Amino acid sequence: MGRVVLVTGAARPLAGRFVRRVQREPDVDLVLAVDTEPPAHRLGAAEFVRADIQHPAVGKLLVERSVDTVVHLDVNATPPVRRGSRAAVKEANVIGTMQLLGACQKAPAVRRLVVKSSTHVYGGAPRDPAVCRETTVPKELPGGGFAKDLVEVEGYVRGFARRRPDIAVTVLRFADVLGARAGSPLAEYLTLPVLPTVFGYDPRLQFVHEDDALAVLALAAGEPRRGSLAAGTFNIAGDGVVVLSQCARRLGRPTLPLPLPALTWAGAALRGVGAREISPEHVRLLTHGRVVDTTAMRAILGFEPEYTTADALADFIRVHGPGPLPPSTVHRAVDRLQEAVRHG
Repeated sequence: MGRVVLVTGAARPLAGRFVRRVQREPDVDLVLAVDTEPPAHRLGAAEFVRADIQHPAVGKLLVERSVDTVVHLDVNATPPVRRGSRAAVKEANVIGTMQLLGACQKAPAVRRLVVKSSTHVYGGAPRDPAVCRETTVPKELPGGGFAKDLVEVEGYVRGFARRRPDIAVTVLRFADVLGARAGSPLAEYLTLPVLPTVFGYDPRLQFVHEDDALAVLALAAGEPRRGSLAAGTFNIAGDGVVVLSQCARRLGRPTLPLPLPALTWAGAALRGVGAREISPEHVRLLTHGRVVDTTAMRAILGFEPEYTTADALADFIRVHGPGPLPPSTVHRAVDRLQEAVRHG
């Protein structure tokens, strides 16, 4: 009999794409897609299970269906619906993960666990190293929000790995995901007509393309390749770095530099008009930036991204279109101004 894979958070777009992708693996017989709400997207031949991972029913499902691989993608910065509260997000992230780990603890067939995390776990303080490695301890731990959820989630996952050394546990710390269909909070920020920024700062940013995110999830959830040990914690990001001002120019969007407290107020104002607010962890990212080392991703996990950071941004721009100040228009205006000055 082939493998039985359970995927949490299946109603999220990225998780839905992963559910469809993992079905194509030749050694996978069944995919169980779990979420509290039916997804708006197709799940292919996967079996959708409407359940809350905080409920004991998930533990029963793991045992009855002899699940051997669990891919936990239900750790997110935003609720599945805009009206969801921050308390509900924390409960789903932290309590949900605790309950899922408890269920895996009692499931004898489970042999592999993959957990989606984020590079936001490193926080964002001015004294943090220029490049964060998997062993980096942030100078200033996150005080709240999604980043604090990640710290707690990873702590519980490490405890689980010690209790069940027979299970290969992989934690993937993703940089912000971009691409044609990415729906991350940073992607929503980059689609604003005007980008509020922190006055005096031009942070360095890294992205991972959504196709690479799916590919590395599939690699981590599969059987280890020869010479590859797909267990441990890994930073996942595309090569290269862009600064926020470069993003704004390529997007054709003007920036609005604000003092740091004002950026927080602006984030709350966005929520008032129906947009996602700028979360505390993204305020830190837009202030100090973040770059991570991906040596372990290549040397140990055996994964080579197809897209660079700049490629992921370019694909995002291709689909979402240029803003009110597209680079071509700006270049023509500058050329006309230079020509006018040259001729007096």
